[in-house]
Amino acid sequence: MSDNSTSPFALAACAEMLWQDKPIEWRASRLKEMGFGVGLWNWPEHDLKKLEATGATFTIMNGYLAGRLTDDEGAAELLRTARETAKVGKRLGVQRLNLHGTGLGDRGLPVQPVEVVTGAMWLKAQDTLRRIVDMAEEENVVFTLENLNLPVDHPGVPFGRAEDTLALVSSIDHPRLRLNLDLYHAQIGEGNLIELCRRCLPWIGEIQVADVPGRCEPGTGEVNWNGIAKALAGMGYTGPIGMEAWAAGDPVVALEAFRAAFTL
Repeated sequence: MSDNSTSPFALAACAEMLWQDKPIEWRASRLKEMGFGVGLWNWPEHDLKKLEATGATFTIMNGYLAGRLTDDEGAAELLRTARETAKVGKRLGVQRLNLHGTGLGDRGLPVQPVEVVTGAMWLKAQDTLRRIVDMAEEENVVFTLENLNLPVDHPGVPFGRAEDTLALVSSIDHPRLRLNLDLYHAQIGEGNLIELCRRCLPWIGEIQVADVPGRCEPGTGEVNWNGIAKALAGMGYTGPIGMEAWAAGDPVVALEAFRAAFTL
């Protein structure tokens, strides 16, 4: 069994994107054997008893089933499904429950695209997130808000840029709401990743990674991940880093490449 003793970070990987021919509980067990935490997407598709039985550490999971930040109807749906998901998250011991500006459908496209984010939408998003924080206090859970890239994968998602998620989360400034800073998305939409990490540092709950282009493991694209790892360590970051990436080949090889990139 491998471990992360030579990495200053808590390493995890998204089970949904690896070994796709295997049951999800098999993938969770395999990641645990390799010394990684386990990230999940939506829980209704999975057998929760089988996932519990793996004994894996579940680091992050989508924190809602439907809804959006930008209007009354969407906020009510988001709060309702987020509370339901929080209870599932507590059952599995999930450390962070993830949110987006709006619900995502097929191929990651927004269920309700937003072309222009108005001032009223910003105010509503802040109000919705404050209500999320109140609910998170009641349920004793932590939510994260994730940035998404607009040019390639998620056109029409409001508050998709890391600049926007940082503005929202820092304005709420509560330990029950953190950033899921996805550096794959940020590289496509914004770049300047080390400085972005520095700006976001006080509010980061998790960092997610995949290389660009292709969304595969570190070392398959253009990003200097070991340089980013050294910079993060220099900033004092020791929190979770999750690989949310497809494997370019053998998933084990991909995971070891990820581990190597974040080993100092």
